[in-house]
Parts: sequence; C-alpha cells; structure tokens
Amino acid sequence: MKLNEHMSKKLLARCGLFVPQGEIVPPEQVDSFQPGFSLPWMVKAMVLSGGRGKAGGIKKGRVPEEFAPTARQILAMNIKGEGVPFVRVEPVLDIQREMYVSLTLDRARKNLVLSIGRSGGVEIESTGRENFLFLDIDPLLGLQNYQIRQGFFHLGLAREVFTPWSALLENLYKGVMKNHLLLAEINPLVLTRDGQLTALDGKVEMDDNYVAINRDLDRYYVPEHFGSQENAARQAGFSYHKLQGRVGLLVNGAGLAMATMDLLNFSGVPAANFLDLGGGADQERISRALELIFSDARAECIFINVFGGILSCEKVALALDRLLDGRNAPKPMVVRFSGFRAQEAGKVIDSLKAGNVYFVSDLDRALDRLKELSPLPQGGVQFERIEFPRVSSYGRSGSESQVRPLPLHKNTRVLVQGITGREGTLHTREMLAYGTRIVAGVTPFKGGERVLDIPVYNSVDQACQKHAPDASIVFVPGPLAADAVLEAVACSIPWIVCITEGIPQQDMVRILSVIRKSPSRLVGPNTPGIMVPGQTKIGIMPGSIFSQGPMAVLSRSGTLTYECVHALSTAGIGQCLCLGIGGDPFVGQDFRDFCSMLHEDPICRALLVLGEIGGTAEEELGLELNRIGFNKPVLGFVAGQTAPPGKRLGHAGAILDEQSGGIKSKLTAMHEAGITICPDLNSIPGLAETAMEA
Repeated sequence: MKLNEHMSKKLLARCGLFVPQGEIVPPEQVDSFQPGFSLPWMVKAMVLSGGRGKAGGIKKGRVPEEFAPTARQILAMNIKGEGVPFVRVEPVLDIQREMYVSLTLDRARKNLVLSIGRSGGVEIESTGRENFLFLDIDPLLGLQNYQIRQGFFHLGLAREVFTPWSALLENLYKGVMKNHLLLAEINPLVLTRDGQLTALDGKVEMDDNYVAINRDLDRYYVPEHFGSQENAARQAGFSYHKLQGRVGLLVNGAGLAMATMDLLNFSGVPAANFLDLGGGADQERISRALELIFSDARAECIFINVFGGILSCEKVALALDRLLDGRNAPKPMVVRFSGFRAQEAGKVIDSLKAGNVYFVSDLDRALDRLKELSPLPQGGVQFERIEFPRVSSYGRSGSESQVRPLPLHKNTRVLVQGITGREGTLHTREMLAYGTRIVAGVTPFKGGERVLDIPVYNSVDQACQKHAPDASIVFVPGPLAADAVLEAVACSIPWIVCITEGIPQQDMVRILSVIRKSPSRLVGPNTPGIMVPGQTKIGIMPGSIFSQGPMAVLSRSGTLTYECVHALSTAGIGQCLCLGIGGDPFVGQDFRDFCSMLHEDPICRALLVLGEIGGTAEEELGLELNRIGFNKPVLGFVAGQTAPPGKRLGHAGAILDEQSGGIKSKLTAMHEAGITICPDLNSIPGLAETAMEA
C-alpha cells in the first residue's frame, strides 16, 4: 500500500521524525482556505506516482492571492495517468542543505538496505552511484551504531549534527520495523539553517500482508486515489485493476490471470480489467467480483476463466446462478472451467436460463466466441507480441554430471503443520489419497488427537523424535506461519513446504537469514507445493491432471501451473517433477536451486519454467543454466507481458518495476541463455513436444 506525501509525513512524525507543518486542501475548500502559517508556502499535488515535481505539480506561493489559482491549476492536472484529489500546503523552510535517506526491503539483496545520498531532490536519479552509500541491515542484529557513523561521515556533516542524525536514523529504523514497511524514503532530507534535520518530502510503502493483519493501519489508506471499483475490490479482498480494453476478465490466481490477460490482448480482444479472485474465495467474494465486473461500463462482454485447485469451479458456477436468478446476464459472458469440479460447474452453466452465457471447454474456443461478441473496432488498444526463434542448439557446455534420482519419492515421510485446521485436514486427505506417506501432524495444544488416523503432536520437536520426517508442509495462517517455519528449521527438517500466503515480507527476510545457516530447504511461501507424479504429492496441486513422464516444471504460480500441466498431459507429455517456488518477493529456494538436481536426474529430459514479470528470478536462472552446463532443453513462459508498469497484479511478487528494463529485457536475457521462449499459453504444448524430440 503506497502512501501519499501527506500520509507518509504523518507516519514519519509518529515515528519521531521532524516534518514540516502542513494542511490538506480538497477542491471544495480552495476558495475558503486560510493556512495556519506565514508566507511563502509550497502547494503540492497529492498523488501516488512519482515525478510530480518535473510535471509541475509543486509550486511556490508568495502572496495569498496566488493560492486559489495555483491550487486549481494543480488539481486539474493528470500526472502519469493519475488525477489529483487534493493538494498539501506547507511553509517554505530555510534550507542549508538537501540530502537523501531511505530504508528499503530490497528484493535483489534479500535484505533491509539503508541508502544515504550526499545530495537529494528531484534530480536524485541522475546524481550517480558515487553520491550513495548502501548498507545492508542484518535482520537479526538490526541497525548498528557503526552504520550510523558510516552514514554520517559519508555525508560530511558538522559534528554538532551527529546527535540529531543518530536520533533520525534510530527513529526511522524503529518505525520501519514496527510498521513492517517496505519502503521509507526521505527525499530530500534537509538541514535547516537552525540545525534541524527535517523530512521535506516522504514516500512510504506498507506491506499489504501486514496491513491485512493490523487493520488499524487502514487509517493511512486514502480512497480518493482510487476509483469506486478499486475501492470495492479492496474491501472484498481481491486484486483488481482497470485496463484499457473491452473484455471484462475474472480469473482465479495471479499467474493464470496475467497469462489470460496477455492472451486476450494479443488476440485482438483486449482486457478491460485484471481481476484475480484468489484461490480461497468464498461465495460472497465471488458474488461481489461478478457484480463489479458487470458494473464496468467499458466491458462489452465478460470472460470467466477458472482452473479449480483450492477453489471449486462449481462454487463459482453456483454464485453466477444465484446472481442471475433465471435472467440473462447484464452482458454476454464466455465461461471456461477446468480442474476441480469442472464437470459439475459445466452442468450448472448448462442449466442456466440465460441465453447469453456461453460455456466452452478450452481457451481456443473461448477466444473465438469472444471475437464474435466483441469484433475488433477501428483503432483501439494494440499489443505487440514479443517472439523469439526457437532455440535449436542451446550451446551450454560443462562437466558431466553424476546420475542421481530426485530426493523426493513415494517413501518420503511427511509432517503436516496445522493439520487440524480446515485447509490442513482437507489437503491431508487429498495427499493421503494420492499416496503420500504422511507420518504425523502438529497443532499446538492438540497433541494426542488423531486426524484421518494420523497422530497429532503439540510441537515439531515431539513429532520429529517419534517419526524423523523428511519433509514438512505448513498450513498455518499468515500471522503465525513464520514462527511455524522457524520451528521446522530448528529441527533441521530437510524439506519445508510453506503453502501459506500473506506472510509479511519482513518476516520472510528474517526466515531467510536463519535458513541460510541451516541444512533445511524452504519451498515457498505462497506455493502450491511439490508434485512427483506417481510418487508423492506435498502440496495442494490437483493430482488428477498429472501424468508420469520426462518433463520437469518449475513455476511461480499455482493456477498457471495447473493450466500448463493439464495441457502437457493432454498432449501426452508427462512430468517427472512439478514444483512451485512461490509467488512472493522473498522465497526460499528459487529456480536456480533446482538446476543441479534436474541436471543429475536420469528421468528428466527437458525443463519448463513458468515465470512472472516481477523480480529477476528468470534471468538468474539463465546464468545458472550456463554456469553448470545444463545439458537439457529449457522452455520458458513469462505471464504478464502486457501488464502496466508499477501495478501489483495479484500476489506481492507480481509487479513490473517501472525502473527495470521491462519485459522485453527479461525475455531477451532468457533467450540469450538458451531458453526457448513460449510467446503465449497456447504455444507451450507444441514447443514442449518439439523439445522432447530434440
């Protein structure tokens, strides 16, 4: 959750930092506004996007008569596609020097990073690396005194400023940790003529996962920055963004939603919105999502694409049935179900009395029907499909690897943490039905009970002493999941699979710091788990879609994985391993960590990597493939190619950084590493079949 400058300064002030006095002025108060401070003053646009200074969104007022016309001019602006709901007015300070300070939870460095710049302001990006000092803050040790001194001497401030400098950094660090912030940036941090360090401007980003746990932080959310649909979606608990197309889109799972959005955009029926229903949606959330899609005036027709995993297709169909109540849909709809209870869902749709709801069995038929319902108009939004030639010779060379089968198999002993909860019990039953060897469960204060004839213990340590598990799967809610993972790490369980989504990012950085010194391997969080077809299932993947064979699948998305595995199995291409590394910014094992394992596995003949727009995991995989001389063909698909930069699409890791090289840079790096790029979902089975023949 991004905060505007006014809210950022409110939070910084509560943390003990000095900020200028300031007041918010909405449009209706412009003519009557009387500031409680003397001239001159600054009038600032309150938006969430950057670059407002260069765009003219910050102006100085020298006389009272200038305020109203200046404020109206700024309020009428559109900055990077964002309107200005109100302005902030604050006095002009007597500035001696401008600097830069930030604390950032850095995705690449997997750490909290303190950045200090000798100069700051609107031109900060052009000041060069020599302007900055970057210091990693150990998540277990915290901010150290020597780091405070390092920053001080880097700035070259006078000795008498050291005490306020120390107080500023200590208060900033405490505020970041207490509120689980992802970013706290002060640009510029100014030294006034009277020797005070003041946050002249501030930018704060909160962790949505932590906000969901601590609802009092909702006081920093400003609904005026968003439309009514975005606000309704946030209240209902699903991810929603307006786009520029014509087809309303409702999908479950961020990866599949992004891939479906891309497919529509490339096929000439562009998406009017992005809506990720999520895996655990209840009846109310599904109904609210449908109502929101129907209310979108830009959507000429609707496409529902659901692959049932945790979410039942039938549940979505029944919600639609109740909402329509025997009437036609407000707009023509194309509905496609696959996976868990898809047949039952199809029967519900077939029984509808609505004449404008069309049930289809696959994506090709869905696209054909959508093109009939929404013919391509003249002009409109156009998207360029990024394509590369198939890699016929990947040119990787390295020493011969040892032949070693995968370490997870039918005899792997599995422990279930959170076994007595609804999800834990449900998926324990599904794993047992698949043949997984579950030996014990853990739920504090439930020791001595049995679930599905599995013994339950109060602690992981007690379970390990009796059963020596090879793997643990975590079904513990977000606020408690980090502690559950650390408990498994403390017992040195070799494999830990954390299904939980919604773990605060600071908690994950702390876990990663501990696990680096441990023999345990963490998969996740926010992962569908691990599947070794015909051997074991340690996760929530629907077992019916898998078949045994030589293709390994590594993925960052659950429902996208199901979609692709189903397509592979239908095409007669079986799998030897399917593993989700997790969709969050900070995960345990990444793509690189499984390269050697698959390189040495005698059954694996090819690898399919299902990536997403955010982060650099796919580029780093390419480097690792070349480093070890991976001698098998690799295919790659990246969901979200048509995503707007800066928008978080679903889970926390699915965001294209506005400062990154963009999707083309990612795909080019993968291609240059010898990875055959799959341009869209429909191309995957054919390219996989060609790779298997190589």
